Amino acid sequence: MIHGDVQPGFEPLAKELARQLAKSRGGAAVCAYHRGLPVVDIWGGVRDERGAPWQRDTMAVSYSTTKGVISTALHVLADRGLIDYDARVAKYWPEFAQGGKGGITVRHVLTHQAGLFNVRDLIDDARRLLDWDYMIKVLAAAPPTIIPPGATAYQALTYGYLVGELVRRISGRSVPQFLAEELAGPLGLDGLYIGAPADQLHRAARLIGHAARGPRSPEAMRAQSQARLRRKRVFGAVERALRFVGHPVDFERAASALAPRGISAFDFSSDEVLRACIPAANGLFTARSLARLYAMLAAGGTLDGVRILSPATVARATEIQHRGFDQITVLRMKWRLGYHRVPTLRGGPPQAYGHFGWGGSGAWADPERQLSMAFIVNTGAGSPIGDLRILRLNAALMACAKRGA
Repeated sequence: MIHGDVQPGFEPLAKELARQLAKSRGGAAVCAYHRGLPVVDIWGGVRDERGAPWQRDTMAVSYSTTKGVISTALHVLADRGLIDYDARVAKYWPEFAQGGKGGITVRHVLTHQAGLFNVRDLIDDARRLLDWDYMIKVLAAAPPTIIPPGATAYQALTYGYLVGELVRRISGRSVPQFLAEELAGPLGLDGLYIGAPADQLHRAARLIGHAARGPRSPEAMRAQSQARLRRKRVFGAVERALRFVGHPVDFERAASALAPRGISAFDFSSDEVLRACIPAANGLFTARSLARLYAMLAAGGTLDGVRILSPATVARATEIQHRGFDQITVLRMKWRLGYHRVPTLRGGPPQAYGHFGWGGSGAWADPERQLSMAFIVNTGAGSPIGDLRILRLNAALMACAKRGA
């Protein structure tokens, strides 16, 4: 059953979410804004493996959807003239100049051109992600991995520490404090955390079917190993075919960015992880808070009389910087400064931008139609940047908006 509110003309989103939940063991929520007003605010399903129902205030860990939020935080500082996109990172973070990184700029970081994607060689275990000081120290010391001039290589797990440390150095505040004071508070957001406080964890949905839950039997481990070998053979064939036609695919490079050692036993929805600050991957959000944040962006930086960014800063932050294939996602991401393009099953709105995540979540804005949408969910894996569920929801919303234009 779907709960919540849907304005006339936007019923197809509720139908699509209901269809998805009928095939799912878990739960999800969708929120959309049109012309500055909420038109869809719905949820359904269950929030954990015990079957507790998803509630109006339920939040879900949203993986790389978090990157759009931390990027927006940095743009607040740029809007105030406190950071220059074309300045060297070391201007604000002197230790970063180690390892030959003195020439890397803030723009390089925001467009995934810094060459610091290789988290597998950077840390010895995924649990290092829980230690902010450790991650900052190793990133400052690390040499960049060489990527072709002008290419991009998605910093799947390192991006948040790079941007988050800039926010911390410039503002003098932690990432959780900055988000609370500069985004969540002013916009009245009901759940927008990167490093959630302990007293809010009762609202968190837990991942369903996650491999880290409980010890695995020898049979399960053998099955997983066999599945890994099958995937390796398939990926090898796909890689050879894509390279034959000139695509710069390298699945081993992609794995180095996406899968540090021990990641299979790292439960992103555990209390321990949700309390930590991993600004590329562990944001705990309601769909409502994300949709409202992106509604502000869609409106040029102001919502309900509250100005977060100037229209000029929004325009600079969302201008396409790169149109080629990304070395890690192997897709044309059309990177902006911390955001990417918005695909649907019926093409993508050319002016739209946002960020999607592993597990299926995502949030985006379309300034042309004054539209924003967010989707949070606790089941599925998909790709590093969403899956077919959000593409179907995107298509449904675009069709509704066009009919109501």
